[in-house]
Amino acid sequence: MRETIHDLFAFAGTGIAVIATAYACVVGWVAVTTRRRPAGMTGRSPVTTPVSVLKPLCGSEPRLYENLRSFCMQNHPHFQIIFGVKDSADPAVEVVRRLQSEFPDRDLQLVIDPRVHGHNLKVSNLLNLSARARYEWWVLADSDVQVGPDYLERVTAPLAAAGVGIVTCLYRGAPLGGFWSRFGAQFIDDWFTPSAQLAHRFGFTGFGFGATIALRRDTLLAVGGFEAVNNVLADDFWLGELTRRKGYRTVLSDVVVATDVTEESLLSMWVHELRWMRTVRAVAPVGFSFDVVTFTFPLLAIGAALAHTGPCFIIAAVGAVARLALPLLQPPHFRARRPLRDIAVIPLRDVVLMLEWAAAHACSSVRWRDQEFFLAAERPLLPTR
Repeated sequence: MRETIHDLFAFAGTGIAVIATAYACVVGWVAVTTRRRPAGMTGRSPVTTPVSVLKPLCGSEPRLYENLRSFCMQNHPHFQIIFGVKDSADPAVEVVRRLQSEFPDRDLQLVIDPRVHGHNLKVSNLLNLSARARYEWWVLADSDVQVGPDYLERVTAPLAAAGVGIVTCLYRGAPLGGFWSRFGAQFIDDWFTPSAQLAHRFGFTGFGFGATIALRRDTLLAVGGFEAVNNVLADDFWLGELTRRKGYRTVLSDVVVATDVTEESLLSMWVHELRWMRTVRAVAPVGFSFDVVTFTFPLLAIGAALAHTGPCFIIAAVGAVARLALPLLQPPHFRARRPLRDIAVIPLRDVVLMLEWAAAHACSSVRWRDQEFFLAAERPLLPTR
C-alpha cells in the first residue's frame, strides 16, 4: 500500500512538472518566433481615412503629458483627438490646455461634461465624447498609454478590410518607479503577454484590450453603442465580444504600446492585479481556471515535492530554465527595460501570481475609481434592434 501511494504521488508530481515545463517551453517558443514589423511598416498601402481618437481622462498621472503628447505626434494626415473630463477642476484639463497651445495646428478638443450615463464612468465619459467625433473611424485608448508616431496608421489599417469588427493591440509595462513598479511590470511582460501571444498563435481571437481599440462608428452602433457596455467593468472586452457575436472579426494588431506601471507598494500592486484577475474570471471563467498551468515555479515545486524522483527533478530543471529565459526571448518591442536584474525575482513573481489567482476566486465584486462592480452580473446590455 505504501509503495502504491508513493507511485501515485510520483505519477501526479511528474505530471504537474511536465505540464508546467511544457507551458514554459511553448511560450518561450512563441516568443522566439513572434515576428513584429519594424516601425513605419504596415504591410499594406498607407491608410489615410480620417480618424477620431477618444481619450477619456480622470485626474493626474505621473506621465500624463508625455503619454498624451505621443498621440499628438502622429504621422497620420487626418485625425482629431477628443479629450474628456467630468469636472473643469480636473488636473488633466491643464495638461490638455498645454497640448493645445503646443500643437495649434492639431485638431485637439476638450470636452468638460459632468453627465453620467451609467455605472462605468469611463464609458460614460466616452459617451460624452462621441458626440464630438467628426470621423467614421474611431480609436479608443487609455490615458496611461504611450505610442510611436506611426501608431494611428498601423492600428487603423485593418479597418479597411471588410468584416473587421475591432482592432486591438498588446502592450508592455513601463515601470515608473522602483522595485514594485518593475515587479508589477512583470505581471504584464512575463505573464499576461506570453499567455495572449500563445492564445493568438493557436487561433484564439477573443481579445479586447483597453490600451487600444479601433473600430468603425457603424460597427459600434450595430452592437448597441457605448450604452451597451456602460454598466460593466470589462467594457473593452465586451466591445470586442459584442462585435464578434455580430459576425465581425477581431484583429490583433502588430503594434505594441507601452502602459505605465506606477505601483509603489505590495498592497497597491496586489489590489490592482487582483481586480484585473477577478475581471478576467468574470468574463472567461473556464479559461481563467486553466490559467493555473501558467504559474511555473509553484507548480514545479509542488511536482518535485510530490514525486521526489530524478526524472521529475530533471523535468523541473528544464522548466525552470525555460521560465527564467522567457524575458530574454521576448522581442525587443516587449521588453524596453533591462530584464537581467529582474530574473532573480521571477520565482517570487510566480508565487504572488498564483496567490492572486487563488484569491480571485474568493470574491465576486471589485472596486474601481470608487465604483463597485458585481462581477456575477458582468454582462452587457444587448441591442434590441
